[in-house]
Amino acid sequence: MMLQVIPKSMRPREKLLSLGSQALTDAELLAVMLGTGVPGQNVLQLAQALLDRFSGLAGLLHASPAQLQATKGLGGSARSAQLLAVLELSKRVLMQKLRKRDAMSNPEAVQHFLQLQIGALDHEVFGVMFLDAQNRLLHYCTMFKGTLNQTSVYPREVVKLALEVGAAAVIFSHNHPSGNVQPSQADTTLTRSLHAALSMVDVRVLDHIIVSTEQTWSMAERSPW
Repeated sequence: MMLQVIPKSMRPREKLLSLGSQALTDAELLAVMLGTGVPGQNVLQLAQALLDRFSGLAGLLHASPAQLQATKGLGGSARSAQLLAVLELSKRVLMQKLRKRDAMSNPEAVQHFLQLQIGALDHEVFGVMFLDAQNRLLHYCTMFKGTLNQTSVYPREVVKLALEVGAAAVIFSHNHPSGNVQPSQADTTLTRSLHAALSMVDVRVLDHIIVSTEQTWSMAERSPW
C-alpha cells in the first residue's frame, strides 16, 4: 500500500502527534525517524523490512556502522548516523537516571541499560557498574572482552578500579551471545571469587546480571551465589 493511500490521521507522523508515541508500532516509530522510503518501498514497508532484517529494534539499534551502511535503505551515512545517535541517546538517558537515584529501586532500568550496552554483541564481554553509597551510578566500564564462550576476568583489576572511582558497591554484568541467559557454573564461581575479593575492601556486590538482546537474568534474584 502506498503511504498516500493511508488516511492522513493514521500516517505515522500524524498518529504520533495526535495519539502519542506509545500508540505507534515499532515499524511506525522507525518510519517516523526514517522520513521517506526508497524506490519500490514506502517508508512503512522499509521500516518493517529493516526490523525483519535485524530481528527487531534491539538488533537494528545494536548493528555496527558497517552493517547499517551495507543495508538497503540505510546505505547513506545520514540514516546510519541517525540510528547510532538514537542508541547513544537511549544509553545516556538511562545513565542520567541511574546517576540520580538508587539503582536497586529500579532494576528494570538497570537491566535495560545493560542490554543497550552489551546485549547484542556477538562476543562475550564483562562490564561493571560502580555505585556510590546510595547505589547511584558513578561509572560504567566494559572491563574484559572474550570469545563467544568465555571471558578472562581479573578480580584485582576490578578491585583496583573500584578503589579509583570511590565505589561503595558494584553490579556485574556480562552477555551471552547465544541468547540463553541462564548462568553457568563458571559464572557462579566467578561471582563468588569477585565477591570475596571486593569484600576485602568493603565494596558490596549487589548483583550479577546476564543479558542478551531479549532476556536478562539477575543472579541476586534467581540464582544467588
